[in-house]
Amino acid sequence: MEQERQAVARNRKVVLRGYIERAPREDDMELVDGGAMELRVPEGAGGPAVLVKNLYLSCDPYMRGRMRDFHGSYIPPFKPGSPIEGFGVGRVVDSTHPGFSAGDIVSGMTGWEDYSLITKPEQLRKIQQSDIPLSYHLGLLGTWRTLFR
Repeated sequence: MEQERQAVARNRKVVLRGYIERAPREDDMELVDGGAMELRVPEGAGGPAVLVKNLYLSCDPYMRGRMRDFHGSYIPPFKPGSPIEGFGVGRVVDSTHPGFSAGDIVSGMTGWEDYSLITKPEQLRKIQQSDIPLSYHLGLLGTWRTLFR
């Protein structure tokens, strides 16, 4: 019996090198090779999950505060050595959640990496394909959909 081969890809990640107390600089972040990963939701993901290929990532002012070691905010700081997180638009590669299928285009919180495993898929929103550029879903369209859902 021949074993079925799984699709595998490299997963590059942008990580925070360490906490800062000034305006961010390019050298505060580092592009690292996260290694090879199977392009499917791993067993034991802790419930329904979605694996997305990130297409667009947002860089927003609030992220500067997350680069500090400050825990008195509505959102926790980034962890040095882990992928930076922000709003993104991606294509579903694999899903164990009944509401998402491979090929769906979604927006929500993702990592600054080629592929993100989303373990809270209820925070993702499907994007209906139209003549509007997908990157617009990170700006006004993304904000509008979040505020008025």
